[in-house]
Amino acid sequence: MAAAAAARCLLLRASLPAPNSPGIAKTFSSKTTISSAVVSSLPLRSAVPPSSGRRIPMLRCSSSSSSSSQGPAAAPEVAVILEVEGVLADVYRFGNRQAFNVAFQNLGLDCANWTEPIYADLVRKASGDEERMLLLFFNRIGWPTSLPTSEKESFIKSVLREKLKALEVFSASDSLPLRPGVEKFIDDALNEGVPVAILTTYGRNGEKTSRSIIEKLGHERSSKIHIVGKEEVERSLYGQLVLGEGVASSLDEQLVKEAQKAASAEKQRIAEEVASILKLSVGINATSESSEKIIVTLRAGSEYVGRDVKNCILVAGSQSGVLAAERIGMPCIVVRSSLTARAEFHSAKAVMDGFGGTDLTISKLLSKKWS
Repeated sequence: MAAAAAARCLLLRASLPAPNSPGIAKTFSSKTTISSAVVSSLPLRSAVPPSSGRRIPMLRCSSSSSSSSQGPAAAPEVAVILEVEGVLADVYRFGNRQAFNVAFQNLGLDCANWTEPIYADLVRKASGDEERMLLLFFNRIGWPTSLPTSEKESFIKSVLREKLKALEVFSASDSLPLRPGVEKFIDDALNEGVPVAILTTYGRNGEKTSRSIIEKLGHERSSKIHIVGKEEVERSLYGQLVLGEGVASSLDEQLVKEAQKAASAEKQRIAEEVASILKLSVGINATSESSEKIIVTLRAGSEYVGRDVKNCILVAGSQSGVLAAERIGMPCIVVRSSLTARAEFHSAKAVMDGFGGTDLTISKLLSKKWS
């Protein structure tokens, strides 16, 4: 069998035109018909790195008889994917409250000031929903006298806009620190050959805030990490197929159609799973935009680190991230923050209070000793 495989490889290599030959353009530009059976076997893993351009991967031949005894030890088959808010930094403890107070001042609301006890009480009663927090607060102390009842909703949105602007400034300052131990955790992962990705697309406070926090890791460390934001998600193969934007022109039209069908079927499966949990009967349109966005981001993250979804471990600080990871079969470990100190995460592999020591370390992650 090895001899037959080698012969097939030789024939394949002999039949391919040289990379610089005129025939290569013709080979890849010609239309072919691809069956749905072939399409269904294609893994959605090939992300296009932001600066590499679109390239057709080289074909390689290998046989099972090749020995792995030569060369360096293989890198671990797992990868780490990190959220930002609550994981890299406890934004809810060191940034959100202060940003709200700045927003109140900028809007001339001198009567509004959130102390730590007030903020903690509002977070608990509103489950962290910031619109509800504002409603509860102003229902308690009274709304601005000049504000018509019909404009309460627009008033709340204006407060949230000012709060986000203040947080973006605050997150770039030294007043918002990284969580203790997170830098060593990332360094240990990279030293062990474990790919690391950080997701910036679905945080509560926007991508700009997330990227400002990532900059605190330093350029040298950040250059070794895959930063997966909105543009990176759109460039990923899964993102292209699900979002329907910028599908690679080199793909055959039939491949695009079949792959989009497969992606739609996957979205339908996700919606049905969510519906079963809620004991509802829904179609694909009932899947929330937020949930779909997180799932697409997680799959894009797995593409960039070059690992299957089941071999990526999400280190999450949000309930929404945990639920999305469960939907696609991605293992998840929660690192608690001030926002999630009392929350329960039943589908997580483990819930930790932080990094290092008795909490989350790379050695525990690789050995799957979560606690």
